[in-house]
Amino acid sequence: MAERRVLWLALALLALSAAFLAWHLRAPMGFILGLRAAKLGALICVGAATGAATILFQTVAANRLLTPGLVGFDALFILMQTLLVLILGGVGAAQIPGGLRFAFEVLALGLASAALFGLLLRRDARDVTRMILTGIILGVLLRGLSEMVQRLMDPSDYAVVQQAMFASFGRIDPQQLAVAAVVLLAALAAALRMAPALDVAGLGRGTARGLGLDHDRLVLVALLLMAAMVSVSTALVGPITFLGLLTASLARQLTGTHRHAVLLPAAALLGALILVAGQFVFERLLGSPSALAVIVELFGGLLFLALVLKRRRP
Repeated sequence: MAERRVLWLALALLALSAAFLAWHLRAPMGFILGLRAAKLGALICVGAATGAATILFQTVAANRLLTPGLVGFDALFILMQTLLVLILGGVGAAQIPGGLRFAFEVLALGLASAALFGLLLRRDARDVTRMILTGIILGVLLRGLSEMVQRLMDPSDYAVVQQAMFASFGRIDPQQLAVAAVVLLAALAAALRMAPALDVAGLGRGTARGLGLDHDRLVLVALLLMAAMVSVSTALVGPITFLGLLTASLARQLTGTHRHAVLLPAAALLGALILVAGQFVFERLLGSPSALAVIVELFGGLLFLALVLKRRRP
């Protein structure tokens, strides 16, 4: 039954993608299709990467309230963009070749996120309060540093930084998209091969070690895969904090299973569906594509509050 629902999700994504590409298509068709295909690819890659990465993070952290963005990852990306513009200026930052900047951001975010999440998980990852407070404190610290630096900037440089604070699917570099797709497919394939071990890890560190699983090594590999997926998606379009929580929660509710062989593709497909459907509605029907990131963050934040309040009930 769960596998059938994943198949239906894949078919729904396929149909929605076709509608996204063909809706009110006019001449010059080749040029317009190229732009729409790049945007569609970015939506699918970012949604799939965020959903699958969140499932991995929640499993190794033994906590369904956490997302990579919640523990300061997005704030780190904004700080990087701020420092880059401060050092090079808005014009200098804009002149950096897109491929070089993308590679630098992916590498820096990947290394920083792996170190950050590894440090948090070496603490008691099962302590919900400590994990959330640690993430909030780190996020506040990094955002405070970003705001302090932004106050030293010219208004024109600050406008450049402000554009990087929110996810944008307006201009997608096809070469960067191709690299992101390759990294995502490789990371998803590796995560699916680990699915049985992730199922055991979900039982808890003590139980997993008792069953013969090298839990610490699994956590390290899962963190590296998660860091790769989130780093690539954030460098491609910018930060989306609560999308992962939304997709992971919906995937668990829809599939009704703990098996990662089902959860990972379900979360990836749901993340892609949410972004493609949202972009289709706001851009094609309402003519307001910039509202997508705001709406996703709104509903994701409301879901987070609902899960926290539900957890507190006796």
